[in-house]
Amino acid sequence: METVYEAAGGADGMLRLAAAWHERVMADEIVSHAFHGGAKPDHTERLAAYWGEALGGPPAYTTTYGDEASVQRRHAGNGEHDEMNHRAIACFDEAVIAAGIDDERTRSVLHDYFAWTTFNTMYRHRLDDIDTGQPVPRWSWDGLEA
Repeated sequence: METVYEAAGGADGMLRLAAAWHERVMADEIVSHAFHGGAKPDHTERLAAYWGEALGGPPAYTTTYGDEASVQRRHAGNGEHDEMNHRAIACFDEAVIAAGIDDERTRSVLHDYFAWTTFNTMYRHRLDDIDTGQPVPRWSWDGLEA
């Protein structure tokens, strides 16, 4: 069965999606605050690798950049920011369309994944809450894989 990663265009699709999302969040007055220190030059590639791995693609993120705990630590300690999260999700939904992902089922699953990860794994408030050695959570057509 085709993975969500494959349905979204594989590595090229993830890169288009990450670039479209990054462009939108940097232009958003609320979400861009998350990048107040600036984004790393390879942010788009890192993001594409992470999403690709999470959505059923190869382990490009963990073999190149780090594990899930390192991602969570990068996003932790910012307190509650529900408005920013909702706006980031709206930017993601727009980016899915801009990336040329036309299939409604794929769009829906991508939305559900991004909303889930935004309010769960990327929303830790304390560094002490993050366990080391975690694998990147995997998301399939049926949601979070056990």
